[in-house]
Amino acid sequence: MSAEQILVWIVIGGIAGILAEAFIGGLRSGLIGAIVVGILGAIIGGWLFGVLGLSAGTGILAEIIKAFIGAAVLLLVLRGTRRL
Repeated sequence: MSAEQILVWIVIGGIAGILAEAFIGGLRSGLIGAIVVGILGAIIGGWLFGVLGLSAGTGILAEIIKAFIGAAVLLLVLRGTRRL
């Protein structure tokens, strides 16, 4: 994996994590936490879209959308488990 690919993951993860925390309300763990949530969300979103047979299109905007949806799902699951 090249340094450019890692940088793209960090940028997409950061954008998706910040958006998800703004919409869902999240861990409030700062930029690093938002990037981690966004990267994990990208993995979850990519898996979820594949399982459901959905497509968000191609390009960086589609990747941000998938990562945002995955991050939102992650934050909702975390919120639900914290209340138990």
